[in-house]
Amino acid sequence: MLRMTWVQPEDLLGHELRQAVQDGRSPATVAAVAARWRAAGGPDAPDRAGASAAPVSRYLRTLAEDLLDELAELASPLAEAEPTDLDRIKALCPDWPAPAPSPAPPSAARYEAAWLGRAVGCLLGKPVEKLPLEGIRALARATGNWPLATWFTARGLPADLAAAFPWNRRSALTSLAENIDGMPEDDDLNFPLLGLVLLRRHGRSFTTDDVARLWLDELPAGRLFTAERVAYRNLLSGVEPPHTARHRNPFREWIGALIRADVHGWTNPGDPGAAAGQAHRDAVLSHTAGGVHAAMFAAAVTAAAAGGGSDVHGCLRAGLAVVPPGSRLARAVRHAVRLAREHAGDATAFEPVVDALHAEHARYHWVHAVPNTALIAAALAHADGDFTGSVCRVVSGGWDTDSNGATAGGVAALLAGSPDALPERWTAPLKNRLRTTVAGFDGVGFDALGRTTAHLCAPGPRPERARPARTVLESARP
Repeated sequence: MLRMTWVQPEDLLGHELRQAVQDGRSPATVAAVAARWRAAGGPDAPDRAGASAAPVSRYLRTLAEDLLDELAELASPLAEAEPTDLDRIKALCPDWPAPAPSPAPPSAARYEAAWLGRAVGCLLGKPVEKLPLEGIRALARATGNWPLATWFTARGLPADLAAAFPWNRRSALTSLAENIDGMPEDDDLNFPLLGLVLLRRHGRSFTTDDVARLWLDELPAGRLFTAERVAYRNLLSGVEPPHTARHRNPFREWIGALIRADVHGWTNPGDPGAAAGQAHRDAVLSHTAGGVHAAMFAAAVTAAAAGGGSDVHGCLRAGLAVVPPGSRLARAVRHAVRLAREHAGDATAFEPVVDALHAEHARYHWVHAVPNTALIAAALAHADGDFTGSVCRVVSGGWDTDSNGATAGGVAALLAGSPDALPERWTAPLKNRLRTTVAGFDGVGFDALGRTTAHLCAPGPRPERARPARTVLESARP
């Protein structure tokens, strides 16, 4: 039986109830909605899967749709401190970065390092994605790899531990040390590739509608997850951006927009404000509030790293400058950086940082943007931007391990400056080869991606904006 993940109304409702509690919408009404759902026999949302195991009755599905709409009508008291509109975000950010003089764009080799760093961090996190923190620690310790310092392996792993904490079933065949043969496909690399296509077609003045058309043209729905899959479904149902981000989309503050942000930082080197604005236009197709803020933060951090004028701590400050200071995300990042400073030391000293973050953010889903962004910031700060230290710390911290590894790896590799600055044990197994279903890129080398990215940053004429007199729901193809 086919169970389509991330779109079944009966599964979305539990996530929307959790989201409503987190953004403070009318506690009494939210509790009443939850009680109605439970009284009718409605199931809880699956914690680790995208869909519940069995379908529900037509009555329960219709009830879930009605309750989703009822919850959507409730106002959040956090709206003033956590706006989605870019002008309102800027108005709340007293230190919003001023436009910077255009620095010399980074070299192709530096961008190659960024792509490699993103791939390495992603691949390191893939086999333990969805595992609880205690499982990650137990697997690494049992194979002599704790504190985490290299690829995960199943060699020498006791059978009982392997059964208690099974590797991610989709990733173990391509991401354990003994199985790595190039970089396998992953949405954390697909989205940056798609970002290159977006910028080649439309330049940096692209619109959110351009992003939507690109998705419809180039992405099968099965390659999308959580907020992006819901936004895609909304487009097909006739919902226009940016309403695609909110309509029956309980994942709108999860990590999806953040993993699309690197390319916006890469193509605005030394200009965190421009990178954040560019990431915002991308993010609002599928995300709101904290989900958008996380993307802007990541883009700004990456732009500062690409500019070459800041250490990792300056990059993190640049990221915070584009996030409303009273938001949950800003508070979480500040707390994470403070923890990293208070527990300074080697990798062993990062364990109490992780424990404190997990205690602080236990109310959030493991894919939510707030805890994951905090962990990324803590890992980068604690490792002082060192590449191996950053990717190993962030993956060892759990939650969305492959996405966090990708973001931290991309930033740390930019700071390292070149592929030669990355340890060979990380880069050699990738064999300069990336698998993907993004058209025109399957099997591409990281050196070629570095050249393509550098070309997008080179001075000169930009692609002309295409402004067809059509809605976003019409194909951009002739």
